[in-house]
Parts: sequence; C-alpha cells; structure tokens
Amino acid sequence: MPSDAVSQEAALDILPLRPFSFDAAFNEQNFGPKRRLISVQGGFTALRYGPLEVRGIYQYFSLHNPIITTDQHHLYANLRWNNFIDVLDFPSSKPISRILRHVLFGPLEHRAVPYVGAMLGGTLPGRGELSPGYLYGGQIGVRFPVAQGFSVDMGLQYLRFEIDAQNKSDLAKQWLFTIGLRF
Repeated sequence: MPSDAVSQEAALDILPLRPFSFDAAFNEQNFGPKRRLISVQGGFTALRYGPLEVRGIYQYFSLHNPIITTDQHHLYANLRWNNFIDVLDFPSSKPISRILRHVLFGPLEHRAVPYVGAMLGGTLPGRGELSPGYLYGGQIGVRFPVAQGFSVDMGLQYLRFEIDAQNKSDLAKQWLFTIGLRF
C-alpha cells in the first residue's frame, strides 16, 4: 500500500564536477591614475550533499598601475549552502522564506537558488615573492537556472588575502561583484 508521505535522503555526491563556472572582470583606466585590472576565475563542484556544496576555485588577479604591480594566483575551496533562506520556512500559514523570496526575486522566486558561502585557501605570491600566503572570505549570491545544465549566477564576495607587491607584503581586501555562467 503506498504511503502518503514521501521523503528522500540527501545523497553524498563526490566529484560531480558540474556545475563548471567561469567569471571575468576587466578594467582599464586611462583618466586619473592609469591602471589595468584583470580578474578571471573558474571552478568546479568537488562535493555535493543536499543543499551543501564544496567547490574548487582558481582565480588569476592582475593589477598594474603606477603605484603597484602584482600578478596573483588564488586557489581556494568555496563552501556553499544553497537555498539557505528555506531555514525560515515557518509559520505554516505564511512562511517567512516564501515572503523573502517573493520580495527579493519577484516572478523568479520559484527558480532562484540563493546561497551563502565561505572561502578558504592560498595565494601566490603571499608573504614573499616566492612564498605562499593565505586567503579567506565570504559570499552571498543567487543562481538562476535558465535551461537544463545552464544557469546565470550573480554574487558579491569579500576576500582578504596576503599580497606581495614591489617587495612589500600586506593583507589586501577585495570586494568583487560577479556575474557568471554555470554549466
């Protein structure tokens, strides 16, 4: 006899690889202090368990201006909690999560996948020209599935990382707004 209630346990998925991701940022300034900035990052999903993901990300960051010139390589783990807003799925008459989704995403509320994340990894160069440094940060964003296996991702991330430029080491801050594609 079939049951009225159906549940499904979250399955651990190791190296699903998908979704792949790609984000890019370019900026060349010729008025004021002349500078060039290039930031490119790519990643893949290494582990998935229900709404939790662990992603591997590589980011190349290049900044050239009259004051500082640096080329950074960042490699980090990105831990994400997808649909974190569903924790607020109460009271049963008007769940707070449903109201937030409607206010934030309007007609796309049923397709949006909001997430929060943490980032932890390393950077080259770090404390010295040839030594590694550390990197940490956080992010918040939303992914909109467009078609099977294809989505648009928008996020805001904050990173702190060690940087070596012109024989000086320090801890840098980076705010990055990304719009990228996930395959």
